[in-house]
Amino acid sequence: MLRGIDVSAYQSSTYDTDGLSFVFIKATEGRSYVSPKLAAQTKRAREAGLVVGFYHFLWPGHLTGQAEHFLSRSPERKGDILAVDWEATGAGTHASNSEKDRFIRKLKELRPDNRVVLYCNRHFWLNVDTTSYAGDGLWIADYVTAGKPRIKAKWRFHQYTDDPLDKNVAAFDSESALKEWARQA
Repeated sequence: MLRGIDVSAYQSSTYDTDGLSFVFIKATEGRSYVSPKLAAQTKRAREAGLVVGFYHFLWPGHLTGQAEHFLSRSPERKGDILAVDWEATGAGTHASNSEKDRFIRKLKELRPDNRVVLYCNRHFWLNVDTTSYAGDGLWIADYVTAGKPRIKAKWRFHQYTDDPLDKNVAAFDSESALKEWARQA
């Protein structure tokens, strides 16, 4: 299984890339937040030759504005992956199922050359999601054995721990298979 991490402003811009095949980098949240480490963390991933994904923390409402904000900050490069982080906000709210689905579709419309995946935790997938729409793939968070999330749905990425940082595996046979999938949006 391929190994990767996801990083945000809470992690270093000089994170260790040894043994990694991919990294997801937090780019934006809502309609105004941009990670102050976005450029440096992206540079680190590109220098290491990793498949790069960018994610947006989705808030309820203003979906077109959020999509435009996210895409204006995420580099437009074929082979990069876009991810929608769908979970509860600090205020305890979350985007609805229809908002999540519309946001994914809007990203696919605006960036047809990039894969778009849904990130959510096991609770959201099993108890909040009613549409099972994850765009081009599901990135599931469930803190159990790597590659063994407790869901029946097909997944592409599995976040299996956040200690000491968010670690993930990808369900691809090889790095070249991951790169080919990412390029064939």
